[in-house]
Amino acid sequence: MRKNILSVTAALLVGFLSISVARAEVSYKNEVFPILHDYCLNCHQPGGQGFEKSGLDMRTYQSLMKGTKFGSVIKPGDSFTSILIQVVEGRVHASIKMPYGMSGGLAKDKIDTLKKWVKQGAPNN
Repeated sequence: MRKNILSVTAALLVGFLSISVARAEVSYKNEVFPILHDYCLNCHQPGGQGFEKSGLDMRTYQSLMKGTKFGSVIKPGDSFTSILIQVVEGRVHASIKMPYGMSGGLAKDKIDTLKKWVKQGAPNN
């Protein structure tokens, strides 16, 4: 009986910890911007090929949220229709899959971080 109680208690604890981790807020400053810096800024800042073609400047939160000359790339709360997520997931024409020229594309864990941040409303945190 005691063994069963301990097993149930352990299972509940793991479940609560999983929920806490799943709900943890993604930080733009500490998690999202480093991804953008390492994989996107080379092209998406003034003088870069991506900036020249689209107008997308990813140097700051404000410029990212401004989007491109064609419109926004992030729809806060909706990672499925956000253009940023579509291009890193490869759900667009192959010629605009991002990061451009990167064999294999962006790693799944980085895409998941971006998606989670957008789903959480894309906060400037």
